[in-house]
Amino acid sequence: MTEENKPLKIEFAPGCFDNFEGTQEELDELIVEIQRMFESGEIEANATELDIDALMEEDPEYAEKVIQALSNESLDENFKRNLQ
Repeated sequence: MTEENKPLKIEFAPGCFDNFEGTQEELDELIVEIQRMFESGEIEANATELDIDALMEEDPEYAEKVIQALSNESLDENFKRNLQ
């Protein structure tokens, strides 16, 4: 199987749900739903490009959190490359 045809795999980075406000059951359901959407292609089909400049104007605090998350040095280089 070539790199192009290799099935994608979803992995949740440690701490990615640290700010989740809900029960463990709700978090488990959310993870299952994200995995389902990923496997079905629904996530990719409904994805929209993030315009960080527009986000900086609309919600600078949130934009800063996104920037921090994407530049986190503890993230695997492959993970960072795929998100940017």
